[in-house]
Amino acid sequence: MKDMQDALKQAIQTEKNAMNFYQIGAQQMKDKEAKRLFEQLAREEKEHAAQFFKAYKGSELGSFEEFITAPPQNEALWVNSIQKVIGPDFSEQKALEYAMEKETQLEKALRETAAKITDSSIKEIFLWNANETHNHFLTIEAEYARIMAMVDESDMDTYVRE
Repeated sequence: MKDMQDALKQAIQTEKNAMNFYQIGAQQMKDKEAKRLFEQLAREEKEHAAQFFKAYKGSELGSFEEFITAPPQNEALWVNSIQKVIGPDFSEQKALEYAMEKETQLEKALRETAAKITDSSIKEIFLWNANETHNHFLTIEAEYARIMAMVDESDMDTYVRE
């Protein structure tokens, strides 16, 4: 049970880190559609964290609102990633590339964790979140194509998937 609770706690933190990533990124966006997408993704990451939080039995995180509104962990990989692209050289392209990379890594981690969980209700939460994460990737990929003015799906192979 402790391992499952640790996995839930880690998932909650990861979803919060992702939420913070998208919030920080949205603040930097000049393109209105890219900004809107990052704001939407931040809201959805908060919802994902809430799903994990409902199953979590620990108490050291405090209430969900206290936890989710706490300042970002600057050393967190998600937050650290967006901070790498903030500055005079910031571009929506770089932020979207980081987002696609992070969503791919997260989906893989969620599916690997789900494969180890025996409790079907907890496994279902992890798999639901993995599917949502995959949908995030596809949405970000489409926005990337728009930003890069790609005219064909095959362009994605050249710029993203290689």
